[in-house]
Amino acid sequence: MCALCGMLGGEAHWSESNAVPTAFAARREAHTRQRERQTRVRLLNAVLRHYGLTVTLWAANSYLLSTRTGRTEIVDELAHLWTVAERLSSKRCDPLDDQLLRGMGG
Repeated sequence: MCALCGMLGGEAHWSESNAVPTAFAARREAHTRQRERQTRVRLLNAVLRHYGLTVTLWAANSYLLSTRTGRTEIVDELAHLWTVAERLSSKRCDPLDDQLLRGMGG
């Protein structure tokens, strides 16, 4: 796939409101796709920090996942994020890990 198609296309992830609009119908705040992506990145970074990783928005639909040493990979779809995170960190990344959840205060 060419880079342009990757930026324009891609499947919607279950966590995106445009994938299941009725699931998010009760929201109070004004909704934009960009705001939704920014919120998702903040939440992801709270988890990924535990593994020495950060994620940022890139292009229309993709993310940049980086290590503390600067190794970076493009993640085209949110569903692939954990696989890439494990490869970059050389650790098993479990967002439900007890130690991670305790560190986040939950």
